[in-house]
Amino acid sequence: MTNVTNTYHVVFTIDCGLVGIECDFRRIFGMHKNTALFHQGWYASATMHPCTNFGKRPANAVIDLIVIHSISLPPGQYGGTEVLDFFANRLDCSATAAHPYFREIEGMQVSAHFFIRRTGELCQFVRCDDRAWHAGVSHYRGRDNCNDDSIGIELEGVPGESFEPMQYTTLIRLCQALGTYYPIRYIAGHEHIAPERKSDPGSGFDWGFFNAALLQNQCDAIPLGE
Repeated sequence: MTNVTNTYHVVFTIDCGLVGIECDFRRIFGMHKNTALFHQGWYASATMHPCTNFGKRPANAVIDLIVIHSISLPPGQYGGTEVLDFFANRLDCSATAAHPYFREIEGMQVSAHFFIRRTGELCQFVRCDDRAWHAGVSHYRGRDNCNDDSIGIELEGVPGESFEPMQYTTLIRLCQALGTYYPIRYIAGHEHIAPERKSDPGSGFDWGFFNAALLQNQCDAIPLGE
C-alpha cells in the first residue's frame, strides 16, 4: 500500500477502484460536527423522501464507512420515479407492471440513505443515524454486516456505464459533509464489500477522479502501484 501524510499529519491509504479509499476525513474537513448541515440525521441539501425500510443501528456502531452503489429502474432508464417508489414499497411489481424486470424484484424491501439522480439532484430516504438496508450480506475492514455502520449512497446508473459530472459534484459535496459530521474513515463500492454478489458502481465509476476531487487542496492522492 501507499502511505501518504498531508499537512494535518494524517496517514491514510488509497486504493482507487480495488478496495476503496481510507482516510481520516474528519481530521481533514473539520474536527467538529457541522450542525448546520444535518438535523437529526437529515441532510439540509437533500430532498426528504422518508421510507419505512430501515432499523436501528447496534448500540456500539461507529458510522465510519460510506458505500457507493448504482441503481436504475428499469435498468438503464433514468429520470422516472421508479427508484423512489421501490424504496417506498409502492412500485407496481405485478403481472401488469410497466416493465417485466419489476417482477424480479417483487417483495424486496431495500433502501439507501441517499440517491443521486443523473442531474445531480439529491434525495434522502433514511436518517443517517438509522440503519438503511443497502449492503446486504457484506464484509469490509474486518467486519460483517456493513449496514450496521455505513451510509449508503445510490447513484442513478448501471454498472459499467459512466456517470454524469453533476453526480460527481453532488457526491463529493455529500461525502465531504458526511466527513465533517460522522467519523468517516472509509469509502468503498458495493462491489468491494460484497464482491461475490455485486458489481456496482462498476468500471464506469472513476475512482481516481473522485478521490482526487474529494481531497482537492487537502492532500496528495497517490493511487496504489505508483
